[in-house]
Amino acid sequence: MNVKGKAAIERLFAKANVRINGNRDWDVRVSDNRFYDRVFSQGSLGLGESYMDGWWECRRLEQLFYKLLHTDVKAPFNWETIQIIFRSILSNMQTRMGSQEIADTHYNLSSEFYSLFLGPYNQYTSLYYRNTQNYEKAEEARLDLICRKLNLTKKDHVLDIGCGWGGFARYAAEHTGSKVTGISIAKEQITYAKNFTKKLPVTLKVQDYRDIKGKYSKVFSGGMIEHVGYKNYRNYFEIIWNALPDDGIFVLDTLGGHETGTGPEPWIHKYIFPNSMIPSARHITKAIDGLFIIEDWHNFGDDYAKTTFNWSQRFKKNWSTIKKISPRFNKRFYRMWNYYLLSFSGALKARKLYQWQIVFNKKTFPSNYLSVR
Repeated sequence: MNVKGKAAIERLFAKANVRINGNRDWDVRVSDNRFYDRVFSQGSLGLGESYMDGWWECRRLEQLFYKLLHTDVKAPFNWETIQIIFRSILSNMQTRMGSQEIADTHYNLSSEFYSLFLGPYNQYTSLYYRNTQNYEKAEEARLDLICRKLNLTKKDHVLDIGCGWGGFARYAAEHTGSKVTGISIAKEQITYAKNFTKKLPVTLKVQDYRDIKGKYSKVFSGGMIEHVGYKNYRNYFEIIWNALPDDGIFVLDTLGGHETGTGPEPWIHKYIFPNSMIPSARHITKAIDGLFIIEDWHNFGDDYAKTTFNWSQRFKKNWSTIKKISPRFNKRFYRMWNYYLLSFSGALKARKLYQWQIVFNKKTFPSNYLSVR
């Protein structure tokens, strides 16, 4: 063990009032002294991997990450981070091939797996806990909010970009009578979604957003732009602009970043969302310049912090069933997902991440749009 590295890590954590081998819920308890060298040399990647390997524990991971991020503790800069930054600058990480890697790694996991911690409508993004603390009601509140922001009626044909397991498509068709076309490049999602929306005016297909054709009265895209990449944002928004009539409305639902970066976080890139990055406000406003105007920008990140925490609890509760689905769902996978969900909860609580719903209208069309909550 590198004594210098151990001292450096202890000082780093102390800035956030986190003690190594302390007794508080957010303190880190080290069981393998290789932890110090790994974090010192590999930064956030080493922190995550050493947790997956069982080298340290923390009773409340979301509190640990809240404290680290709220006090702006930076992981040691390392070669892994440098490589990702240069790769994101010098190449386009979100080509069709790069996007398919995301789908295969994350979204093409068993639909049964996701159903064991998501709600009845399979919403894999922030729920809306306004006027309720009930998980299922918060899921429906989110879907109702989107439909009201889009002002959906039975006359509408809405395009759902990144339709997931068909939850929004089903809710919109059932509650507004609108026609829905949903697309995703994750085959596992589309297979599930077709059965989930059976006998409703819903069309679902495996399709990349770059292949969108035709016109739709409204467009919704939820939790998908995070996989588009800042180099492709302008093309993404132009495609949506061309798909809408002059009076069309577009609602974008996305995580937002506190800082404008150029590449993914190393541990998230390697284990959860390869080739993905979270947009900043600057990324979005630059990409829509001359296309859309912003009618509304709604931030409810604390709801997402609560959502990811609830996912972690439902995931743990159903782990005995989840681990029987596939051999890949082993102890290391359990620790990886626990770390992922609770680190996001802490980051959202610390306001390093946000949850945005942004309503756009075509710049050329006069609008009397009224914001809804």
